Amino acid sequence: MKRIDLILSERELNRVCKAITKAGAKGYSVMRHVTGMSPSGEISEAMDFSGLGANAHVIVFVDDDLLGAVAAAVRPLLKRYGGVGFVSSAEPL
Repeated sequence: MKRIDLILSERELNRVCKAITKAGAKGYSVMRHVTGMSPSGEISEAMDFSGLGANAHVIVFVDDDLLGAVAAAVRPLLKRYGGVGFVSSAEPL
């Protein structure tokens, strides 16, 4: 099983979640208003009030054979709108 972690602008959250579902993932978790520091600078709650929006963290668990489809669906959106994605191995408890 694989875990996909995506950090992206909340403005693009609906597009990304629809792509994940269309690719065949059975579910995902979303954490909104994610703050922190990136190579591009600080992401803070104040950005939400500026109209630039805050970030969201999307976590998706998929079987290994579905990873390629989800990655192919999400990668163009991250490239176009910005964001990062990481894949790691996961084991159910």
